[in-house]
Amino acid sequence: MTARRVSLLFAIGIAVIALAAWVSSRNRTGEPSIAGARVLPGLEGALNQVTQVRITKADRTQTTLNREASDWVVGERGYPADSGKLRQLLLDLGSLQAVERKTRLAGNYPVLGVENVTSPGATGARVDIVSPGKAWSLIVGHSMDSNDCYVRVAGSAQSLLASPLIMVDADPKLWLDPTVLDIAQNQVSAIDEQPVKGAAFSASRAKQGQTDFIVHGIPRGRELTAPDAADTMSSALASLTLTDVRKTAAPPAGTALSHAAFKTFDGLEIDVSGYEDAKSYYIDVSARATGKSADAQAQQINSRVHGWDYQIPDYRYDEIFPSLDSLLKPLPAKKKAPTAHSHHTK
Repeated sequence: MTARRVSLLFAIGIAVIALAAWVSSRNRTGEPSIAGARVLPGLEGALNQVTQVRITKADRTQTTLNREASDWVVGERGYPADSGKLRQLLLDLGSLQAVERKTRLAGNYPVLGVENVTSPGATGARVDIVSPGKAWSLIVGHSMDSNDCYVRVAGSAQSLLASPLIMVDADPKLWLDPTVLDIAQNQVSAIDEQPVKGAAFSASRAKQGQTDFIVHGIPRGRELTAPDAADTMSSALASLTLTDVRKTAAPPAGTALSHAAFKTFDGLEIDVSGYEDAKSYYIDVSARATGKSADAQAQQINSRVHGWDYQIPDYRYDEIFPSLDSLLKPLPAKKKAPTAHSHHTK
């Protein structure tokens, strides 16, 4: 084989490779690859100017997140939003990149979950991001895997596979700032309990290094299940989170209230009242300081919780308002009196 022929074949090979690369960069419609293109151009650079985010689903579930003077607020509740969760959503939307084009046929949108949310049975969610100068709207459909999801810019026929995976919740309670209180267990010095059922009682310890709480008000003849039976009560307000919130209102007529007062070694007192309503559990919280060292903390707590009733999980409710009986060993079973026919003469 001559050198000239070898060079010719090499050149043809290079041309074939280049052609294959060019063809692979184009989809079936002959359009150039869209991989890496921003799905919502301009949003990434305008994140600090966003004033509102709306998330809507076909079942009319909607969350409206509004930027106010100091923080974000969930419009449907009027309560502070989970700013960390919202920031992550905006960062993901701003960095959202196309992986590849998908269908342009409206009839195929339901397969990807990117049909208009006004369509009956639509499964996706529409996200509207508003800033003073521009707005962006995106329909987020099904996820393909842990990294990618199907999306369609509202008003555009073209659907896309895009990355990163966008997680959107339209339920307002899922956007609430979840923290109600976080009083560390080792800070609690005393607890006074007035549960709805059973006798009132209290528990206390003289110093932080004391391991177990002493329970006061135990009936004669009864004893704790263990020396540390009351210790879990002191952690009832640690990392306490809500499941929902509503404006403070009088409990339903005839509803009995439980009360608990938690005192800390540095002079903070937390009063909690609670009640059950339609199988949900609500608490009302207030704080006061008995020492100057707790003034700032009491004010900070009251500024956040005043005027709100918090719905919390039932197991956390039980931790805040335990019955005295739950801390005590059960009473011995009563012996059955002998029946008349068990006494007979031989």
